[in-house]
Amino acid sequence: MSDIVGNTAGEIWKYLDENGPTSVAKLIRETKIDEKNIQRGIGWLSQEDKVTIEIINRAETISLK
Repeated sequence: MSDIVGNTAGEIWKYLDENGPTSVAKLIRETKIDEKNIQRGIGWLSQEDKVTIEIINRAETISLK
C-alpha cells in the first residue's frame, strides 16, 4: 500500500509542477486517480512539507511550496 501512496504522491507532485495550483476535484478529474488515493498522496506530500493546502472560493486548492 505504501508503494501505491508514494507513487500517487509522485504523480500529484508532477501534476502540480507542470500545471500549478489546482483544486482537489480537478486533480482527481485530470489524473484519473481515485479520490481516496489522491487524499492519501496529498497527506504524504503534506507530511513531507512539500505542498500548501488553502481554501479558495470554497474549493480546497493544492500547490507546491
